[in-house]
Amino acid sequence: MELDFGYLPTPCYIVDERLLKRNLEILKTVQDRTGCRILLALKGFSMYAVFPLIREYLKGVTASSLFEARLGFEEMGGEVHVYSPAYIEDEFDELLKYCDHIVFNSFSQWNKYKARVRNHQKPIECGIRINPEYSEIETPIYNPCYAHSRLGVTLDNFRPDDLDGIDGLHFHTMCEQNSDTLERTIEVVDEKFGSYMKGLKWVNFGGGHHITREDYDLDRLIKTILFIKEKYHVDVYLEPGEAVALNTGYLVASVLDVVNNGMDIAILDTSAACHMPDVLEMPYRPRIIGAGYPGEFAHTFRIGGLTCLAGDVIGDYSFPNPLKPGDRLVFCDMAHYTMVKNNMFNGVNLPCIALFSEEEGVRILKRFGYSDYKSRL
Repeated sequence: MELDFGYLPTPCYIVDERLLKRNLEILKTVQDRTGCRILLALKGFSMYAVFPLIREYLKGVTASSLFEARLGFEEMGGEVHVYSPAYIEDEFDELLKYCDHIVFNSFSQWNKYKARVRNHQKPIECGIRINPEYSEIETPIYNPCYAHSRLGVTLDNFRPDDLDGIDGLHFHTMCEQNSDTLERTIEVVDEKFGSYMKGLKWVNFGGGHHITREDYDLDRLIKTILFIKEKYHVDVYLEPGEAVALNTGYLVASVLDVVNNGMDIAILDTSAACHMPDVLEMPYRPRIIGAGYPGEFAHTFRIGGLTCLAGDVIGDYSFPNPLKPGDRLVFCDMAHYTMVKNNMFNGVNLPCIALFSEEEGVRILKRFGYSDYKSRL
């Protein structure tokens, strides 16, 4: 059965379950070959309608807040890991109900909360996030190791005397990168913090691993995981978000109007600012099915959103035929960091959420409306 975008309401996110399964099979291969445990990072992808499928392959979730932890606990099951730069005291006891691993960003946070963790009715394993002060991320907003970063404990601030009760170390230094970056990062982590890994239960390599990308070097990843597992006799966790949903979803939109101001401009019923904010934050230019770079085809258009933000522009694209109101555009790789980051700026409605599977075809899982907008204010 083919996925037909023409029958969808617009705007609409749609995830192709077949593509999601393909990614999950790759991740399962890594687990099978290394014995590592891979978690879904909810900050990247939280479409809980597919959690029953994901839990057939992965070991659980990692959360960054009370609400993410609760969602993972209620909808996914398995392990629930939590990390936050700092915990909200009034939420902490409820948070402990949902998690079985909790990572602290500083020794002061660990010392503040460790008694409450130890006195909780169920055992919870604890970790410290480290900052190896090494990263190959070029975009500062996504670099956890840039100068004066608030994320993780540097070697100079590490307190070996406060490790009693700590079960693991966590680091996250990557973003959309291959395993050669991880290999170089592990060399630094091992040199700086290796002596503290001895006697621990686990080390968490964080996220940012583009494991399901076509050019990703799986063998190098496996070698790197096994190096730490065998040297220190610890379990290894990875917590990708993007790699789980990479290239599995689309955003379908319609052209509302075409104007000209020195070039042709198409205004859509979607928005970079509201529905694909990473286009502006990262920034990046998403691929549109059937479109090319400016000048590649006969007709070049600037593609913009429907908010009043002047910079609500997705990018410049060329098309074989001129765009006109009613035409549909399909943006690729729109499953991750879209639904979890979208907003209702200007009162613009959120896209519908849909799922496609071979067995059931297209299912519209959720539609949004005025009550969603009003209830947020």
